[in-house]
Amino acid sequence: MCGLKEIKCVVWDLDNTVWDGIILEGDEVKLKPGIKTVIETLDNRGILNSISSKGNYEDAMQKLKEFNLHKYFLYPQISWNAKSISIAKIQQILNISMDTFMFVDDQRFERDEVRSEHPEILCIAAEEYKNMLSCPYLKPKFITQDSKRRRLMYMEDNQRKKDEDLFNGPRKDFLQSLNIHFTISEAKDDDLERAEELTIRTNQLNATGKTYSYDELKKIMGSESHRLLACEMRDKYGTYGKIGIALTEDSEDYVHIKLLLMSCRVMSFGVGTVLLSYIMQEARKNGQKVRADFKHTGRNKIMYTTFKFGNFKEVLKNESDIILENDVSFIQDFPPYVKVTTP
Repeated sequence: MCGLKEIKCVVWDLDNTVWDGIILEGDEVKLKPGIKTVIETLDNRGILNSISSKGNYEDAMQKLKEFNLHKYFLYPQISWNAKSISIAKIQQILNISMDTFMFVDDQRFERDEVRSEHPEILCIAAEEYKNMLSCPYLKPKFITQDSKRRRLMYMEDNQRKKDEDLFNGPRKDFLQSLNIHFTISEAKDDDLERAEELTIRTNQLNATGKTYSYDELKKIMGSESHRLLACEMRDKYGTYGKIGIALTEDSEDYVHIKLLLMSCRVMSFGVGTVLLSYIMQEARKNGQKVRADFKHTGRNKIMYTTFKFGNFKEVLKNESDIILENDVSFIQDFPPYVKVTTP
């Protein structure tokens, strides 16, 4: 039943899937045996849950509240739209790849309809829910504090967006009102699990697309020529957790960025260059230039754009592998609405 990639979101049908019976037919619906444990465990593992189901929204949500399950589902889509359309809406809001979704439905027709529009989604029959927790693609290697809070972070972000819609004034004033704190620090042992998770989960904003294991990162931390940085962001709504990492290698003349990545969730706040600017500031203090590895993956074009806006120039290119360089004569300032704490 398992797909090729780690699943980030499970989208559930309701009638005869999450519960036995059909609400609109007046059935006295009952939860499938053990399904609440499945949903709660997925949530605890940092895997998001949502809903794509046909029916009346108010009736379905009321029943979910009675079962105390409503809080686990982000952006539930309960309507008479095609389920492929509902899932597309969920994907757009969550901003994660469609090939990291799983869809669970009791009707083969509905699974085929979703598969026809989104062939990259893993679609499974409702009765397979009993085996879901043993599926390796629903079992992250590490369960970090950030992954445990993933749903809550999305909920905080939802409130943040609602407040921004109601804010009367320029966006820079709204960003100023958030009291954004951005902390850069040397990675510690308890950051390594999250760092590995970030390299695996981050595709669009990973400069090389490379992933690193916990053991590889642990070894790098023991190297005198390497530096592993982690950054965290919070504002008045809560913490975003660890949202970026950088791996650099020092030589006499250069700081070489071997890996730079940032969570997609924070890019809209204009903080994507903060970590890069810090690395460049430190290099300039030490009389070094900065080089950076970049590899086109088909998804990370925005990272190449980030380097180019930062005045990096290509000095070596081999097919999709590129080395960029900056003489640190120009360094972008930190955004004025962000308080940056550095080592």
